[in-house]
Amino acid sequence: MMPTDDLVSLDLIRDLVRFDTTSRNSNLELIGYIRDYLAGLGIESTLILDETGRKASLYATVGPQDRGGILLSGHTDTVPVDGQDWTSDPFTLSRRGDRLYGRGTADMKSFVAIALAFAPAFAKSDLKIPIHYAFSYDEEIGCLGVRPLIAYLNTLPIRPRMAIIGEPTEMQVICAHKGKLATRCRVEGKSCHSSLAPRGVNAVEYAAEVVAYLRGMARRIAAEGPFDEGFDIPHTTIHTGVIRGGTVLNIVPSECEFDFEFRYLPEQNPDALLAEVKRFAHDVLEPQMKAVAPNAGFSWRELSSTPGLDVAPEDEVVTIAKALAGQNGQSKVAFATEASLFQKSGSIPAVVCGPGNIDQAHKPDEYIELSEVAKGEAFMRDLLDRITA
Repeated sequence: MMPTDDLVSLDLIRDLVRFDTTSRNSNLELIGYIRDYLAGLGIESTLILDETGRKASLYATVGPQDRGGILLSGHTDTVPVDGQDWTSDPFTLSRRGDRLYGRGTADMKSFVAIALAFAPAFAKSDLKIPIHYAFSYDEEIGCLGVRPLIAYLNTLPIRPRMAIIGEPTEMQVICAHKGKLATRCRVEGKSCHSSLAPRGVNAVEYAAEVVAYLRGMARRIAAEGPFDEGFDIPHTTIHTGVIRGGTVLNIVPSECEFDFEFRYLPEQNPDALLAEVKRFAHDVLEPQMKAVAPNAGFSWRELSSTPGLDVAPEDEVVTIAKALAGQNGQSKVAFATEASLFQKSGSIPAVVCGPGNIDQAHKPDEYIELSEVAKGEAFMRDLLDRITA
């Protein structure tokens, strides 16, 4: 592995970190920077704008245009820094010892920078197969930007043959991850003075009954499965993360809502899990509520949905990624990524493999080890050798 003093991607990591691309913000300034950088190398980019025109994904191809190649893909947005106790400016790259600190260093601007740092070498080489770049927006709030990007790819006469999504895995090759279905449940009750509580419908209490039912489902699945020991948590998990309801103690609350999610094994059907919760709410609880207030009840809204990833270990993208990463095996992770959408929506086999540790993502003083950057650059160097041989 190359010494960390010889890393070629540090300036690009520094430049990308300085853009505050928290998902609530526009990412156009960063995308424009990447477009101009590639244009300086003679590489044309296509921007896929969202409906507001404030955000965009970027797609570009280096090398021959008449065949499918290897897609290097990542998201440009980051999670907020609000309320986090950073010891340095999160949007100014800070090197302390053998670590680079800054928002997005681990998740996942370092991978984007490393991929771009090798664009000059890709551009001047006689590539046998092309390299494609795909950089999206709003991954952190539901993998939103990659969907129109994939829709664009589906219109092309020649599409990428495979995809490598550079989420932080310490350069381990990930061939499977759990899916995610996030849902908001809204409970409509009937308010009254708390001294007359039986005359009202307490939306908070009925919400709590559904949350308790979800917790019971989680216990059952943890005990009974199904299981896949390839995952660090080998079963589907259920989690309620947010609940809002009520105004003051002496008023029976008429409204409550809560957000919950399923992180499910790739072979499980999340719609069946959600249907079970809905049956309990509508068949068991709602009749009690409507007996007091006919308009009381439950409604549901999907917040986000990302399918699970499951690529066969013998698939070409897995074997190539393992060879480039110097790995003999492949792994599975609990967190969801855009890889599954490339596989399912775009019919592009995909794996997850990138520098950094997911444990450092989303935290104050997020960092990446310089050794991880070096491993990422070694991966790109071996990729260059492979496609010019």
